[in-house]
Amino acid sequence: MRHFFTAVIEKNATFEDDFTTEPYECAWASEARWFIQVADLDGKAELEARVQVSPDGLFWCDHGAGFPTISGTGLYPLPLRDFGGWLRLNCSLSGQNPRARVMIYLVLKE
Repeated sequence: MRHFFTAVIEKNATFEDDFTTEPYECAWASEARWFIQVADLDGKAELEARVQVSPDGLFWCDHGAGFPTISGTGLYPLPLRDFGGWLRLNCSLSGQNPRARVMIYLVLKE
C-alpha cells in the first residue's frame, strides 16, 4: 500500500503582492502534486506560480515547473517528480490593484 500525505500550505490566505509559500520537507516522497484553489481574484489579477526546490530548506532555486498563468477562480493542479528534499511555490501577482484569496495544497505520495 502506498503512503500519501496532504499538507495545507495556505488556508484562505489573501495576497495583494508577490509571495512565497512556506517550505515543506518532502524527501520521502517520489511524487508530488500542487493544488491552487483560487476563491477570489480581483483587480484583473493574474497569478504566476513557479516551483522552487532546496536541498536544505534554506537556499532555493527554480525547479523549472510552473502553473500556467491563472486568471480566474477554480482549482488548478500541477504534478511533479524529481524534486529533491524541499518544495515551495514562488508566486507573483500582476494587474491593477491585484488581490487573490487562495488555498494551496501539497499532496505527497510514495
